[in-house]
Amino acid sequence: MELSRRPRRNRKSQTIRNLVREHSVSVDDLVFPMFLIPGNNTKNEVASMPGIFRFSTDLLLKEIDTCMSLGIKAFALFPNIPEELKDARASESWNDKGLYLNTIRSIKKEFPEACIISDVAMDPYSTTGHDGLVDANGTILNDETLEVLGKMALAQARAGADIIGPSDMMDGRVGYIRSLLDDEEFTDVSIMSYTAKYASAFYGPFRDALNSAPKFGDKKTYQMDPANVTEALVEGELDVLEGADFLMVKPALPYLDVIKTLYDEFDLPIAAYNVSGEYAMIKAAAQNGWLDGEKAMQETLLSIKRSGAKIILSYFAKEFALLSR
Repeated sequence: MELSRRPRRNRKSQTIRNLVREHSVSVDDLVFPMFLIPGNNTKNEVASMPGIFRFSTDLLLKEIDTCMSLGIKAFALFPNIPEELKDARASESWNDKGLYLNTIRSIKKEFPEACIISDVAMDPYSTTGHDGLVDANGTILNDETLEVLGKMALAQARAGADIIGPSDMMDGRVGYIRSLLDDEEFTDVSIMSYTAKYASAFYGPFRDALNSAPKFGDKKTYQMDPANVTEALVEGELDVLEGADFLMVKPALPYLDVIKTLYDEFDLPIAAYNVSGEYAMIKAAAQNGWLDGEKAMQETLLSIKRSGAKIILSYFAKEFALLSR
């Protein structure tokens, strides 16, 4: 057969495949989300996320040291707050002597070169498990919530967070936080906005890890409808205008098209959160022998990178780093 073009010629050896490879994932692309708990010398595994642990601050520092030696330099912190410290206004979130802020200070003191991405949301600290203030009728109050988020963001910046991560999906919060940070001369503190955070079924293991599931209702009045893409462009445009430094899509795998849409539309770096449910699915299937877990992990991360994400938050970060050595 006479064929002038034979694409298989560029696939005939691993060396040639490497030469023509269009995309790749490196440890530099990854952010490792980590769970924080009170206490000392305490570490417990998240049952729905095999290989992922909650750490007390002292052991978290040791784990970060290990990760840094593997090349992981960026970490997103999420706290598991005891019920007795929760209230309707999430006031523990700006408690200067509280677990979260003290841990940020400890990390930055011991590892000043580490990049710490905070989480700005009420649900870990709130008695309702929602990301906003709730009125007597169960309505999530947008504008009133901004004051709480602002206090939280400022406290995190003062503690040493490098990047503030508002994950609440309240309208106007990026601009509100940017203004507060600038007024307090935190002009170098970045904002990674959870721009397109969908009301997803893939957050279950994360909520298990933090005990932060909503106590009533759902989050559909503020998190996005999974059916919508154009709405993500609206959110992205607003975040750019309000001063975001990064735009994030969460979850990643069911929304690769959204990642690509934001990548094509905006000049800011796009982040994607490879969330707990995506991690748990691969781990469960691998444990049952239904697929090769390592290969599925690598293919998953590559698909996210290929879609346009420059930054990937993933619970696979340490495992990927170990395999990349």
